[in-house]
Amino acid sequence: MLHVVEVRGLSFRYPDGTEALKGINFHLDAGESVALLGPNGSGKSTFALHLNGLLTGEGLVRVCGGEVTRASLAAVRRKVGLVFQDSDTQLFMPTVLEDVAFGLLNQGLTPQAAVERALRALERVGMAGAPSRAPHHLSAGEKKRVALAGILALEPDVLVLDEPTTFLDPPGQRALADLLRNLPQAKILITHDIPFARATCSRAVFFREGIVAWEGPVEEVATRFGWDFSAR
Repeated sequence: MLHVVEVRGLSFRYPDGTEALKGINFHLDAGESVALLGPNGSGKSTFALHLNGLLTGEGLVRVCGGEVTRASLAAVRRKVGLVFQDSDTQLFMPTVLEDVAFGLLNQGLTPQAAVERALRALERVGMAGAPSRAPHHLSAGEKKRVALAGILALEPDVLVLDEPTTFLDPPGQRALADLLRNLPQAKILITHDIPFARATCSRAVFFREGIVAWEGPVEEVATRFGWDFSAR
């Protein structure tokens, strides 16, 4: 079976000598949503940054059947969309529409085509009425949706969201969970939010000290490591 993401024996050491990943094996299937759980510093975000070549370690990383190498970075980054924990790191243009269209213009689309696709992406995330608004005037939940629209406009095969519920109130969390469940892409959610993981993911992978300590259904993994379902 061809996995949309396949990782074998991935190890990575930071320049200061910190060994962040120690032989990670992982797979993600088409349409699947997987939660990456584990304490801070366990390697989750470091792992995710290897999926589109922002970091490069030892081992095999394949996305949609192609190996992630220096030569394949442009193609890989069209397939894997990263949504960062702090939406302000992704929103920097004067208006929402310009922000969502930015990546499309960089890919070589005409301004008209970029605007049309950006508007469709905004509609998809429930922000169709916001194209002329300034990103810094948006609520946390709205910023998250616009950041996601900017990634969805690029039509990736895989979405990676780092701590997607950060800064969101409970209604915002529920709205985001509903939105993610209705997206067709395979998804990796890095989170400490067990209720959110249960609402969006069928499987969880628990990272601890740079290794995959366990994987299975979200509730099974959370229970095994003593994570309270109501805890963030």
